[in-house]
Amino acid sequence: MLGFVGFAAFLFLLFHFHRRSRYYRNPLFPDWPLFGMLPPLLKNLWQIHDFTTQVLQRNCGTGNFLGPWFTGMHYLATCDPMNVHHILSKNFPNYIKGLKFREIFEPFGDAILTTDSDAWKYHRTLFHSLFKTKGFALLLKKTVRKKVEKSLFLVLDHVEREGIEVDLQAMFNRFNFDIVCSNVLGYDPQSFAIDFPKVACETAFTEVEESLFLRHTVPKSIWKLQSWLQIGPEKKMTRACEVLDRFLYESIATKRENLAKDNVEKDEENDDLLTCLMRKEEGKEHASDKFLRDTAYNLFLAGRGTITSALTWFFWLVAKHSSVEEKILQEIKQEKEEEKDQVYLHAALCEAMRLYPPIPFEWKQAIKNDILPSGHEVGAGTLMILSLYAMGRCEETWGKDCLEFKPERWISERGSIVPIPSYKFISFNSGPRTCMGKDLSFIQMKMVASSILRNYQIHVAEDHPIYPSFSIMLLMKYGLKVRITKKAARKNE
Repeated sequence: MLGFVGFAAFLFLLFHFHRRSRYYRNPLFPDWPLFGMLPPLLKNLWQIHDFTTQVLQRNCGTGNFLGPWFTGMHYLATCDPMNVHHILSKNFPNYIKGLKFREIFEPFGDAILTTDSDAWKYHRTLFHSLFKTKGFALLLKKTVRKKVEKSLFLVLDHVEREGIEVDLQAMFNRFNFDIVCSNVLGYDPQSFAIDFPKVACETAFTEVEESLFLRHTVPKSIWKLQSWLQIGPEKKMTRACEVLDRFLYESIATKRENLAKDNVEKDEENDDLLTCLMRKEEGKEHASDKFLRDTAYNLFLAGRGTITSALTWFFWLVAKHSSVEEKILQEIKQEKEEEKDQVYLHAALCEAMRLYPPIPFEWKQAIKNDILPSGHEVGAGTLMILSLYAMGRCEETWGKDCLEFKPERWISERGSIVPIPSYKFISFNSGPRTCMGKDLSFIQMKMVASSILRNYQIHVAEDHPIYPSFSIMLLMKYGLKVRITKKAARKNE
């Protein structure tokens, strides 16, 4: 009996030290027997992004994370800009999304955010043709301007008149959902209204994003079991996905029916993206309802939560820095209302996204063995986690004042925007996968931000807790509770 126990103990220690010898050159945390490095991660889940930042900084920006034994939970995490540049640009063909990514992000379907190789190139070309459709930027401006005048002002005036606190983040979620619906599907569901109607598909997107984040914090076997048993976060995500699928497939069916009846005249300058997509893909074998659903879903992901996140953190930071608000207003008063002329507002938005990137981490998988610029070895199949959140807090990149909200760092002595390499400021990705909707996003954010700041004063509720949520989008866990007062410009209208 003692011999068996001794042999078992020997095997236990052998396996433990084998793991250490293979991955322990740069461990992010102590490697516990059986549990790996998961305990400190779970303990700090409530502050996961700041915790990860601190850990990466202690490890010179790069290190290994090992999950519980026999789970295959192993990541190489980095916030080193040169490593990121290598992964996303210089050796781009070697780093893909991969099958494991598509498994975790299954609700995204097979479109531009999840595919690789030829499939990704096809979707990239398709999206490029959609975004570059003649007049699409003008259509976006028209849609946003109408939504601001017909809904945003109406709701904010009502909130100010009633003297109530509102969740600004929830308002942006609804506002952006309506904008995306208008531009992608061709109709406004009017979820952003005075009575804040319950719109199931609007909240379903947030529920899916939160559940997908939790898949990164537990072994695959656990969330797979939860999915099979339909319990916990997986049950919540299944129901949310059903709501989203029903919403998207019904929209596709309606659009097909209208096009078949010739009820929709061809008008490239005013066509929604789904209509343009159907016309471009007409007659092609892969233009199935699922193809359209996956493409539309990816467009919603790109245009809803990201802009909501950016605007929410922006207004919170501006509310804390009155001098920044004054400079933005001075720019507006100089009649610099064209988006390209709003240099300080652009800088303030960039600074907000540097500190609080809408997508806080990026995921890649290595195809072949590689060595990063930092000297870290990457084995074939290694999963890479790029911490965009930590990258915005690197002193080596942004200086000792990197934790300060300082839009001036983005403005040159000549008064223009300083061109920061995308692998340092990575909110819109970098390399061949750089976000094609970047310019459109800035147009929308500037129109909304300038409209609100010109007409209203935002007061953050006292003692309101501000924490990032557990989501693949960097939203505020408890929203952003604010009071709103009108400025003289709005009172005089």
